[in-house]
Amino acid sequence: MAWNTERTKELLLAAATEEFSANGLAGARVDRIAAAAGVNKERIYQYFGKKDELFDAVLAAEMIRVMTEVPIQGTGPEAFGDYAGRLFDRHTTDGVLPRLVFWEGLERGSETVSRATRTDHCAIKVGQVMDVLPGVAREDAADLLITVVTLCDGWPVLPQIDALLAGPGTGRASRRRAFIVRTATLMAGALLDEAAAAA
Repeated sequence: MAWNTERTKELLLAAATEEFSANGLAGARVDRIAAAAGVNKERIYQYFGKKDELFDAVLAAEMIRVMTEVPIQGTGPEAFGDYAGRLFDRHTTDGVLPRLVFWEGLERGSETVSRATRTDHCAIKVGQVMDVLPGVAREDAADLLITVVTLCDGWPVLPQIDALLAGPGTGRASRRRAFIVRTATLMAGALLDEAAAAA
């Protein structure tokens, strides 16, 4: 029976995604990834190289997946607020990418791998913000996107901060989502107003 290389890679990526999300790069164990995937750990080295390279493959795949699943579309501040709400929903349902990005930042600092590919994907996302908010400068669009991504990424990664600041209560996720949408909409509107005044 022939070995199904693509299926093995998929199994390894799925197992590695869970392992890295839960334990970070330093805490993840290749043995656990291989066992969860049901393959020999030598396959990891064969297909992905070192553990760092497997982490990079996982992070890149998750970023592309989320960017594809949650596009920035429409026109105007409300459309950008809608994007913020959909990104919050996505991360509330599946907090893997926020955890991976936080782990990357904690363990690697500003050093990123696959910088060219990731930069290209991020440039596309900033371009989408500029399409939704015509006339807004690239730097402002980037800052707006960073702000919203940070707000949405924080929800699944920092639940203790929410509990400390807002206290216990029902409906916290709905309230937080509404606040993020309102914030994103207001910031987008302010940037559009500034761009119109400068024109």
